[in-house]
Amino acid sequence: MNQEKSDICFCTLALGKRYRSHVFLLAQDIEKHSPGIYLIVLTDKPEEFKIYPNVLAFHHEQQSIGCYHDKRFVIAKAISLFNTCIFVDADIRILDKLEPDIKWLPGITARSCTSIVKHNQEYINSVNDDYKANRVRDLTILNKLAQKLDLDLEDTNIQFVMEMLFVVTRQDGREIEFIKQWETIALYCELNGFYSAEGYAIGLAAAKAGLPVRWDAMDGIVYFKDWVERQKIKKGQANPDETLIYFQQHEAIEYRKNSLFQKLLHKLNKFIGYYYRYLRLRLAALSNFNFYHR
Repeated sequence: MNQEKSDICFCTLALGKRYRSHVFLLAQDIEKHSPGIYLIVLTDKPEEFKIYPNVLAFHHEQQSIGCYHDKRFVIAKAISLFNTCIFVDADIRILDKLEPDIKWLPGITARSCTSIVKHNQEYINSVNDDYKANRVRDLTILNKLAQKLDLDLEDTNIQFVMEMLFVVTRQDGREIEFIKQWETIALYCELNGFYSAEGYAIGLAAAKAGLPVRWDAMDGIVYFKDWVERQKIKKGQANPDETLIYFQQHEAIEYRKNSLFQKLLHKLNKFIGYYYRYLRLRLAALSNFNFYHR
């Protein structure tokens, strides 16, 4: 199904000064290359985005402990407003126009995805012994979760989705069920101390909701992501001079110097925020005690 331009948006999460600064650049990129395409932003300070005519900013405070699963709120908001949303990490840059003839099929289209089975095998083989114990613990959590969801992690159709760039297109309300399942999975993972599980959550939630996940090279989206570009340069697939300015802008934001007071305040807010969200998590889990605690 060929989506009209007005039915497509970009979307991202921008919590804190560092990520808002990244998204300011992203908004400028989209306005430059694809005028008429909106960027949906969930952020703690939406007023800072008023100067960007192509941004629809909505207030959001961090809900999940690790923040990773807050991406589901971004998808939920964007897909309620547009038929297709393109989720990108806050620090991604868009380098060219969005191809007008891109065809997004209903469901999830990912720039990088593979079966959970294959992903787990590759990850176990790539980490050293110090990390394998944590990895085994995470896989134990996932296996128990899959049983509760009546899903089989050995099913090669269940995907691990790299969340830095993926697309969600409406499909008969299954996208709404997908968000609901993601919430259930997020709560379970975080209750068990597995905070960075959103790649798994996307795949498991999609499988439970009957929302298809497919891979696509996404050649129609020309983007910059620092670690992806470094890999290309290392392999001789990219010219470092062509993206030097993007590396410089990225590092200027990532390594901005803060005063001692700002550092202490950040640590205090992080400490208080963690225990506040953890308490909320424990209370939320009481709504389905048998699922989360047995």
